[in-house]
Amino acid sequence: MAGGTPRLIVFAGHAGTGKTTLARMAVPRLHAMTGESFCVLDKDTVYGAFSSKVMGLLTGDPDDRDSPTYLEHLRDQEYSGLLDIARENLELGVNVVLVGPFSREVKSRRMFDAAALGTPAGSPIRVVWVALEEAEAKRRIVARGDHRDRYKLEHWDEYRVRRFDPDPAEYPALIRYDNTVRSAERFEALLARLC
Repeated sequence: MAGGTPRLIVFAGHAGTGKTTLARMAVPRLHAMTGESFCVLDKDTVYGAFSSKVMGLLTGDPDDRDSPTYLEHLRDQEYSGLLDIARENLELGVNVVLVGPFSREVKSRRMFDAAALGTPAGSPIRVVWVALEEAEAKRRIVARGDHRDRYKLEHWDEYRVRRFDPDPAEYPALIRYDNTVRSAERFEALLARLC
């Protein structure tokens, strides 16, 4: 582990940018490069079925992941729980890869602050913002056909207003990764920054 302490790596960004795919490609390579294991916590995997059940009870729509009801009453609890699981693993000396939008946490700069996250002192934090132009992200969302995207697609104009594109000058600790076109060279450069 880096400096003897576990590392936290976050793949953040808006829906459809390819966060999960990128993380799944990165983890085996990071394992090979460092000889270390990584616990992967994807928000959709950890909370998918739970959130479907809760939103079905609250709004009658188990696919809702973007309504005001979800954003006001469930969103923050999902992220808090995910960070709690990450913290427990880090405290046990386990490297963690988190996958999820984390837009509020990046925007507020909380994702760069170990004390705010409650992670062990000295644990390196690397936040990758997986970026993709809005039209292409929407095209990929439509193509993947995930039922959990239905509400977002039906209310795209409301969703797009919340899309936030962090300026690297304002977020110098953020690793911005344009995921428009796959490039082995850029991917290797990204991995080098995560080790």
